[in-house]
Amino acid sequence: MNEPVRKRRGLGRSTVFDVAKLAQTSAISVSRYFKEPERVSQETRERIRSAIDQLGYIRNEAAGGLASTQGRIVGAIVPSVSNSIFAETIQGLSTTLSKHNYQLLLATHDYSVETEEKVVRAFLGWSPRALVLTGADHSAATETLLAGLQIPVIETWDVRTERPYPQIGFSHRATGRDMTLYLHGRGYRKIVYVDSGIGSDFRARKRAEGYEETMRELGLAPHIVQADATAPLDAGAEVFSAQMARADRPEALFFANDNMAAGAIYEAARAGIRIPEQCAVAGFGDFPFSEKLTPALTTIRVPRYDIGRLAAQAILLRLGELEEGSAVLAPEPLPYELIARASA
Repeated sequence: MNEPVRKRRGLGRSTVFDVAKLAQTSAISVSRYFKEPERVSQETRERIRSAIDQLGYIRNEAAGGLASTQGRIVGAIVPSVSNSIFAETIQGLSTTLSKHNYQLLLATHDYSVETEEKVVRAFLGWSPRALVLTGADHSAATETLLAGLQIPVIETWDVRTERPYPQIGFSHRATGRDMTLYLHGRGYRKIVYVDSGIGSDFRARKRAEGYEETMRELGLAPHIVQADATAPLDAGAEVFSAQMARADRPEALFFANDNMAAGAIYEAARAGIRIPEQCAVAGFGDFPFSEKLTPALTTIRVPRYDIGRLAAQAILLRLGELEEGSAVLAPEPLPYELIARASA
Protein backbone atom coordinates (compact mmCIF):
# COMPACT_ATOMS: atom_id res chain seq x y z
CA MET A 1 0.00 0.00 0.00
CA ASN A 2 1.42 3.37 -1.01
CA GLU A 3 -1.30 5.77 0.06
CA PRO A 4 0.13 9.08 1.26
CA VAL A 5 -0.04 9.92 4.95
CA ARG A 6 -2.75 12.52 5.33
CA LYS A 7 -3.21 14.62 8.44
CA ARG A 8 -6.63 15.96 9.24
CA ARG A 9 -6.39 19.71 9.23
CA GLY A 10 -6.27 21.34 12.65
CA LEU A 11 -6.19 18.19 14.74
CA GLY A 12 -2.86 16.66 13.74
CA ARG A 13 -4.09 13.12 13.99
CA SER A 14 -3.99 10.04 11.77
CA THR A 15 -6.47 9.32 9.00
CA VAL A 16 -8.11 6.20 7.60
CA PHE A 17 -5.29 5.99 5.06
CA ASP A 18 -2.69 5.75 7.82
CA VAL A 19 -4.66 2.96 9.47
CA ALA A 20 -4.96 1.11 6.17
CA LYS A 21 -1.23 1.42 5.49
CA LEU A 22 -0.24 0.12 8.92
CA ALA A 23 -2.82 -2.69 8.79
CA GLN A 24 -1.69 -3.65 5.27
CA THR A 25 -5.18 -3.37 3.85
CA SER A 26 -7.28 -0.86 1.91
CA ALA A 27 -8.99 2.29 3.12
CA ILE A 28 -12.25 0.74 1.95
CA SER A 29 -11.69 -2.20 4.30
CA VAL A 30 -11.03 0.17 7.20
CA SER A 31 -14.23 2.08 6.44
CA ARG A 32 -16.12 -1.20 6.23
CA TYR A 33 -14.60 -2.23 9.59
CA PHE A 34 -16.56 0.62 11.20
CA LYS A 35 -19.77 0.34 9.18
CA GLU A 36 -20.09 -3.37 8.38
CA PRO A 37 -17.49 -5.27 10.44
CA GLU A 38 -19.07 -8.63 9.64
CA ARG A 39 -17.93 -8.16 6.02
CA VAL A 40 -14.27 -7.93 7.11
CA SER A 41 -12.35 -11.11 7.87
CA GLN A 42 -11.35 -11.71 11.47
CA GLU A 43 -7.64 -11.55 10.61
CA THR A 44 -8.06 -8.19 8.88
CA ARG A 45 -10.23 -6.88 11.72
CA GLU A 46 -7.48 -7.73 14.20
CA ARG A 47 -4.86 -5.93 12.11
CA ILE A 48 -7.08 -2.87 11.78
CA ARG A 49 -7.83 -2.84 15.51
CA SER A 50 -4.10 -3.05 16.27
CA ALA A 51 -3.35 -0.21 13.84
CA ILE A 52 -6.08 1.95 15.40
CA ASP A 53 -4.60 1.42 18.85
CA GLN A 54 -1.05 2.15 17.70
CA LEU A 55 -1.99 5.34 15.87
CA GLY A 56 -4.61 6.57 18.32
CA TYR A 57 -6.91 6.92 15.31
CA ILE A 58 -10.21 8.76 15.84
CA ARG A 59 -12.95 8.39 13.27
CA ASN A 60 -14.17 11.75 12.00
CA GLU A 61 -17.94 11.72 12.43
CA ALA A 62 -18.37 15.20 10.99
CA ALA A 63 -16.30 14.83 7.83
CA GLY A 64 -19.11 13.61 5.62
CA GLY A 65 -21.16 16.77 5.71
CA LEU A 66 -18.64 19.54 6.24
CA ALA A 67 -16.39 21.31 3.82
CA SER A 68 -14.15 22.08 6.77
CA THR A 69 -13.93 19.39 9.46
CA GLN A 70 -13.87 21.92 12.26
CA GLY A 71 -16.98 23.80 13.29
CA ARG A 72 -17.36 26.00 16.35
CA ILE A 73 -17.69 23.28 18.97
CA VAL A 74 -15.77 23.05 22.24
CA GLY A 75 -15.92 19.74 24.07
CA ALA A 76 -16.04 19.71 27.87
CA ILE A 77 -15.92 16.65 30.13
CA VAL A 78 -16.90 16.83 33.80
CA PRO A 79 -17.30 14.06 36.37
CA SER A 80 -21.02 14.67 36.90
CA VAL A 81 -23.83 17.07 36.05
CA SER A 82 -25.90 15.97 39.06
CA ASN A 83 -23.31 17.60 41.31
CA SER A 84 -23.98 21.34 41.51
CA ILE A 85 -20.30 22.05 42.11
CA PHE A 86 -19.62 21.45 38.40
CA ALA A 87 -22.83 23.08 37.12
CA GLU A 88 -21.48 26.59 37.64
CA THR A 89 -18.27 25.73 35.81
CA ILE A 90 -20.33 24.52 32.87
CA GLN A 91 -22.32 27.75 32.98
CA GLY A 92 -19.15 29.84 33.01
CA LEU A 93 -17.83 27.96 30.00
CA SER A 94 -21.07 28.11 28.04
CA THR A 95 -21.83 31.77 28.72
CA THR A 96 -18.34 32.95 27.77
CA LEU A 97 -18.02 30.78 24.67
CA SER A 98 -21.49 31.64 23.36
CA LYS A 99 -20.54 35.33 23.21
CA HIS A 100 -18.13 34.34 20.44
CA ASN A 101 -20.56 31.94 18.74
CA TYR A 102 -18.97 28.74 20.06
CA GLN A 103 -21.18 25.92 21.29
CA LEU A 104 -20.39 23.66 24.22
CA LEU A 105 -20.53 19.89 23.71
CA LEU A 106 -20.81 18.35 27.18
CA ALA A 107 -20.29 14.85 28.54
CA THR A 108 -19.63 13.19 31.91
CA HIS A 109 -17.32 10.36 32.93
CA ASP A 110 -18.71 9.57 36.41
CA TYR A 111 -15.21 9.60 37.95
CA SER A 112 -13.95 6.89 35.58
CA VAL A 113 -10.73 7.38 33.59
CA GLU A 114 -11.85 4.56 31.27
CA THR A 115 -15.11 6.35 30.51
CA GLU A 116 -13.23 9.62 30.06
CA GLU A 117 -11.06 7.95 27.42
CA LYS A 118 -14.14 6.79 25.51
CA VAL A 119 -15.68 10.27 25.69
CA VAL A 120 -12.49 11.93 24.47
CA ARG A 121 -12.43 9.58 21.48
CA ALA A 122 -16.10 10.30 20.76
CA PHE A 123 -15.59 14.06 21.02
CA LEU A 124 -12.58 14.04 18.72
CA GLY A 125 -14.70 12.29 16.13
CA TRP A 126 -16.66 15.54 15.83
CA SER A 127 -13.53 17.67 15.33
CA PRO A 128 -13.92 20.15 18.20
CA ARG A 129 -11.94 23.36 18.24
CA ALA A 130 -10.80 22.74 21.83
CA LEU A 131 -11.16 20.34 24.75
CA VAL A 132 -11.78 21.14 28.41
CA LEU A 133 -11.03 18.36 30.90
CA THR A 134 -11.61 18.13 34.63
CA GLY A 135 -8.40 17.43 36.51
CA ALA A 136 -5.05 16.21 35.23
CA ASP A 137 -5.27 12.47 35.94
CA HIS A 138 -6.08 10.49 32.81
CA SER A 139 -5.53 7.02 31.40
CA ALA A 140 -2.37 6.34 29.40
CA ALA A 141 -4.45 6.04 26.23
CA THR A 142 -6.06 9.44 26.85
CA GLU A 143 -2.63 10.99 27.40
CA THR A 144 -1.53 9.57 24.03
CA LEU A 145 -4.59 11.01 22.33
CA LEU A 146 -4.08 14.44 23.87
CA ALA A 147 -0.39 14.54 23.00
CA GLY A 148 -1.18 14.15 19.29
CA LEU A 149 -3.68 17.00 19.12
CA GLN A 150 -3.12 20.42 17.60
CA ILE A 151 -6.10 22.05 19.29
CA PRO A 152 -6.17 23.78 22.68
CA VAL A 153 -6.53 21.43 25.65
CA ILE A 154 -7.37 23.02 29.01
CA GLU A 155 -7.32 21.16 32.33
CA THR A 156 -9.54 22.55 35.08
CA TRP A 157 -10.25 22.12 38.78
CA ASP A 158 -6.63 21.44 39.66
CA VAL A 159 -3.18 22.98 39.27
CA ARG A 160 -0.30 20.74 38.24
CA THR A 161 2.66 22.84 37.12
CA GLU A 162 4.37 19.89 35.43
CA ARG A 163 1.50 19.41 32.97
CA PRO A 164 1.90 20.56 29.33
CA TYR A 165 -1.60 22.06 29.21
CA PRO A 166 -2.94 25.29 30.74
CA GLN A 167 -4.30 24.75 34.26
CA ILE A 168 -7.37 26.63 35.49
CA GLY A 169 -7.92 25.60 39.09
CA PHE A 170 -6.61 25.59 42.64
CA SER A 171 -4.60 23.40 45.00
CA HIS A 172 -6.71 20.67 46.57
CA ARG A 173 -3.80 19.73 48.79
CA ALA A 174 -3.82 23.29 50.15
CA THR A 175 -7.56 23.17 50.87
CA GLY A 176 -7.02 19.98 52.89
CA ARG A 177 -4.22 21.65 54.78
CA ASP A 178 -6.17 24.84 55.50
CA MET A 179 -9.27 23.08 56.81
CA THR A 180 -7.14 20.87 59.06
CA LEU A 181 -5.32 23.90 60.45
CA TYR A 182 -8.66 25.65 61.02
CA LEU A 183 -10.10 22.70 62.95
CA HIS A 184 -6.89 22.42 64.97
CA GLY A 185 -7.09 26.12 65.74
CA ARG A 186 -10.61 25.60 67.07
CA GLY A 187 -9.21 23.13 69.58
CA TYR A 188 -9.99 19.83 67.88
CA ARG A 189 -7.28 17.18 67.99
CA LYS A 190 -8.99 13.93 66.98
CA ILE A 191 -9.74 14.96 63.41
CA VAL A 192 -10.87 12.35 60.86
CA TYR A 193 -10.91 12.87 57.09
CA VAL A 194 -13.78 11.11 55.29
CA ASP A 195 -12.88 10.27 51.70
CA SER A 196 -15.59 10.05 49.05
CA GLY A 197 -14.94 6.36 48.39
CA ILE A 198 -14.99 6.97 44.63
CA GLY A 199 -11.96 5.28 43.10
CA SER A 200 -11.10 7.98 40.55
CA ASP A 201 -11.93 11.02 42.70
CA PHE A 202 -8.29 12.09 42.54
CA ARG A 203 -8.97 15.59 43.84
CA ALA A 204 -10.54 14.23 47.04
CA ARG A 205 -7.35 12.14 47.43
CA LYS A 206 -5.25 15.31 47.20
CA ARG A 207 -7.32 16.94 49.93
CA ALA A 208 -6.70 13.84 52.02
CA GLU A 209 -2.96 14.20 51.40
CA GLY A 210 -3.05 17.81 52.57
CA TYR A 211 -4.94 16.74 55.70
CA GLU A 212 -2.54 13.87 56.43
CA GLU A 213 0.61 15.94 55.99
CA THR A 214 -0.74 18.69 58.23
CA MET A 215 -1.82 16.30 60.97
CA ARG A 216 1.68 14.81 61.08
CA GLU A 217 3.25 18.29 61.16
CA LEU A 218 1.01 19.09 64.14
CA GLY A 219 2.15 15.93 65.91
CA LEU A 220 -1.26 14.31 65.57
CA ALA A 221 -2.25 10.90 64.20
CA PRO A 222 -4.16 11.16 60.90
CA HIS A 223 -7.13 8.88 60.37
CA ILE A 224 -8.70 8.58 56.91
CA VAL A 225 -12.03 6.79 56.51
CA GLN A 226 -13.29 5.55 53.14
CA ALA A 227 -16.99 6.11 52.64
CA ASP A 228 -19.01 3.60 50.66
CA ALA A 229 -19.42 4.73 47.04
CA THR A 230 -23.19 5.09 47.44
CA ALA A 231 -25.45 8.13 47.46
CA PRO A 232 -23.43 10.88 49.20
CA LEU A 233 -26.10 11.75 51.78
CA ASP A 234 -26.44 8.11 52.79
CA ALA A 235 -22.66 7.64 52.81
CA GLY A 236 -22.19 10.63 55.09
CA ALA A 237 -24.89 9.41 57.46
CA GLU A 238 -23.40 5.91 57.59
CA VAL A 239 -19.88 7.19 58.31
CA PHE A 240 -21.13 9.55 61.00
CA SER A 241 -23.11 6.79 62.70
CA ALA A 242 -20.14 4.41 62.59
CA GLN A 243 -17.72 7.00 63.95
CA MET A 244 -20.05 7.97 66.79
CA ALA A 245 -20.32 4.29 67.76
CA ARG A 246 -16.56 4.06 68.36
CA ALA A 247 -15.27 4.03 71.91
CA ASP A 248 -12.65 6.60 70.86
CA ARG A 249 -14.91 9.07 69.08
CA PRO A 250 -13.43 11.71 66.77
CA GLU A 251 -13.79 15.33 67.79
CA ALA A 252 -14.19 16.54 64.21
CA LEU A 253 -15.08 14.98 60.86
CA PHE A 254 -13.74 16.63 57.70
CA PHE A 255 -15.77 15.31 54.75
CA ALA A 256 -14.54 15.24 51.15
CA ASN A 257 -17.64 17.10 50.01
CA ASP A 258 -20.63 18.99 51.38
CA ASN A 259 -23.12 16.31 50.29
CA MET A 260 -21.61 13.78 52.68
CA ALA A 261 -21.24 16.40 55.40
CA ALA A 262 -24.97 17.20 55.05
CA GLY A 263 -25.76 13.51 55.46
CA ALA A 264 -23.77 13.54 58.70
CA ILE A 265 -25.66 16.57 60.01
CA TYR A 266 -29.02 14.98 59.18
CA GLU A 267 -27.96 11.77 60.95
CA ALA A 268 -26.80 13.74 63.98
CA ALA A 269 -30.21 15.40 64.26
CA ARG A 270 -31.93 12.01 63.99
CA ALA A 271 -29.67 10.47 66.64
CA GLY A 272 -29.83 13.46 69.00
CA ILE A 273 -26.09 14.17 68.75
CA ARG A 274 -25.15 17.83 69.12
CA ILE A 275 -22.90 19.45 66.47
CA PRO A 276 -20.32 20.79 67.08
CA GLU A 277 -20.41 20.14 70.85
CA GLN A 278 -20.13 16.36 70.52
CA CYS A 279 -18.50 16.28 67.08
CA ALA A 280 -17.66 19.07 64.65
CA VAL A 281 -18.44 18.62 60.94
CA ALA A 282 -16.74 20.31 57.98
CA GLY A 283 -17.04 19.84 54.21
CA PHE A 284 -15.82 21.04 50.85
CA GLY A 285 -17.57 22.90 48.04
CA ASP A 286 -19.96 25.36 49.74
CA PHE A 287 -23.05 24.09 47.94
CA PRO A 288 -26.17 26.28 47.92
CA PHE A 289 -27.71 24.29 50.79
CA SER A 290 -24.61 24.39 53.00
CA GLU A 291 -25.42 27.62 54.81
CA LYS A 292 -29.05 26.54 55.27
CA LEU A 293 -28.25 23.39 57.22
CA THR A 294 -28.77 23.35 60.99
CA PRO A 295 -26.13 24.00 62.07
CA ALA A 296 -24.77 25.80 59.01
CA LEU A 297 -21.81 23.97 57.50
CA THR A 298 -18.18 25.04 57.75
CA THR A 299 -16.68 24.41 54.32
CA ILE A 300 -14.33 25.50 51.52
CA ARG A 301 -15.76 27.80 48.85
CA VAL A 302 -14.09 27.43 45.45
CA PRO A 303 -14.39 29.64 42.33
CA ARG A 304 -16.70 27.32 40.40
CA TYR A 305 -18.03 29.82 37.84
CA ASP A 306 -14.67 31.53 37.35
CA ILE A 307 -13.02 28.21 36.50
CA GLY A 308 -15.36 27.87 33.52
CA ARG A 309 -15.14 31.52 32.53
CA LEU A 310 -11.35 31.62 32.63
CA ALA A 311 -11.04 28.28 30.83
CA ALA A 312 -13.23 29.65 28.04
CA GLN A 313 -11.11 32.80 27.85
CA ALA A 314 -7.94 30.72 27.63
CA ILE A 315 -9.47 28.82 24.69
CA LEU A 316 -10.65 31.96 22.91
CA LEU A 317 -7.23 33.53 23.32
CA ARG A 318 -5.55 30.52 21.73
CA LEU A 319 -8.07 30.43 18.89
CA GLY A 320 -7.37 34.07 18.08
CA GLU A 321 -10.83 35.23 19.14
CA LEU A 322 -9.39 37.54 21.81
CA GLU A 323 -6.50 39.92 21.49
CA GLU A 324 -3.50 39.58 23.79
CA GLY A 325 -4.20 41.58 26.92
CA SER A 326 -7.99 41.62 26.45
CA ALA A 327 -8.55 38.50 28.57
CA VAL A 328 -8.02 38.34 32.30
CA LEU A 329 -5.35 35.69 32.76
CA ALA A 330 -6.02 33.16 35.49
CA PRO A 331 -3.75 33.34 38.52
CA GLU A 332 -2.02 30.07 39.38
CA PRO A 333 -3.56 28.76 41.51
CA LEU A 334 -6.98 30.40 41.76
CA PRO A 335 -7.96 31.64 45.23
CA TYR A 336 -10.51 29.85 47.42
CA GLU A 337 -12.10 30.73 50.76
CA LEU A 338 -12.63 28.85 54.02
CA ILE A 339 -16.18 29.62 55.19
CA ALA A 340 -16.45 29.30 58.97
CA ARG A 341 -19.96 28.49 60.18
CA ALA A 342 -21.63 26.93 63.22
CA SER A 343 -20.90 23.25 62.48
CA ALA A 344 -17.25 23.57 63.47
